[in-house]
Amino acid sequence: MSDLIDIVDSLENRISKLLHKYELMKRQNVDLKKKIQELEANSSLQQDELKHWEEKFSALKNANAILGSDEYKRETKLKINALIREIDMCIAQLSE
Repeated sequence: MSDLIDIVDSLENRISKLLHKYELMKRQNVDLKKKIQELEANSSLQQDELKHWEEKFSALKNANAILGSDEYKRETKLKINALIREIDMCIAQLSE
């Protein structure tokens, strides 16, 4: 009988430890999910900021080319030609 009580006590002890670990893991999981959300939000903000700075850089390159800088002249000409093609397509669609 004593052996049975020892076994039951041992099982209760193990179950208690497992439940405690389970609760700790649940809390850690919640914390990690919050951290993931924060990092995703931060990443999104950084991507938006990067896009903003890339647009500013592109505008600055175009301005430099228009002002006479030879470095970005080819890119600017290509950009202007692309814009002219887009305008021509819009005019063609409007005239249909």
